[in-house]
Amino acid sequence: MKPHLIIAALFAANPALAQTPELTVYTYDSFISEWGPGPAIKQAFEAECGCMLNLVGAGDGAALLGRLKLEGARTNADIVLGLDTGLIAAARETGLFMAHTIEADLDLPLEWNDPLFLPYDWGYFAFVGNRDEAHPTSFRELADSNLKIVIQDPRSSTPGLGLLMWVRSVYGDEAEGLWEALADNIVTVTPGWSEAYGLFLEGEADLVLSYTTSPAYHLIAEEDDSKVALPFSEGHYMQIEVAGKLAATDQPELADQFLRFMLADAFQSVIPTTNWMYPVIMPEAGLPDGFSTLIQPETAILAPIDQADALRDLALAEWLRALSR
Repeated sequence: MKPHLIIAALFAANPALAQTPELTVYTYDSFISEWGPGPAIKQAFEAECGCMLNLVGAGDGAALLGRLKLEGARTNADIVLGLDTGLIAAARETGLFMAHTIEADLDLPLEWNDPLFLPYDWGYFAFVGNRDEAHPTSFRELADSNLKIVIQDPRSSTPGLGLLMWVRSVYGDEAEGLWEALADNIVTVTPGWSEAYGLFLEGEADLVLSYTTSPAYHLIAEEDDSKVALPFSEGHYMQIEVAGKLAATDQPELADQFLRFMLADAFQSVIPTTNWMYPVIMPEAGLPDGFSTLIQPETAILAPIDQADALRDLALAEWLRALSR
């Protein structure tokens, strides 16, 4: 019997093989890594839905939107997971997303009522360094120091974009001057977070742009308390990560089921110790003990979502000019 006839016979004998629904979720690479939340989430959701969950890595957070724009309505994605508040306005303008049907009380520092995008975790950007070294307490002090830093490209990385929004929100029209002062501190600009953090751990830089929650990984997973997030007197920029359902999906009910699952304990409880962020709904067991040691910014900064596009374009132009000089 020819191979294609054998396959056809198998499906005929077992209709369930032909009917197993599939849901494709585009996300960032670190989410689906062996140490990220992806593997546990895939296992838990597939046990609930009786479906196949395809988690597809597409670079870092900002690269997700670029890929989606290229694919347009022909995309294979049913859900995009990993955009953030700096990208929501641009994502909405594509017209590629549809409203979700999920209602929930979220544990966020602000009210959330967006009809297209649903948060799943949040945190604060911060520079991370070694505990036993001298640390600046502001961007100005950092620029005046000899410390070497690794940051991410804002055109492909949500932390990189968050840093631009952070600096612009704090310094306004003086932001470009600050970037000029910071230029000689920057060792390199990486495409994404994983590459930057890896360089820091290898000793290639004194500080890396990451999150206030990053030291919790070293403390909990490695029993290493040598890494600290630096509190800056200007405040810290927030990141809220979101997921959205694509209008082109052929599995709208399954997509909504995944979004509901995203807020369930099976998903939210793995976020603190795999994605190393704050969950948007407090897990039944609470936060891991190591999270109580993290710095708590006195000032939270977040640009209004409807102004993020204009602010991003302005901040990016300033950054490119300053670093090209």
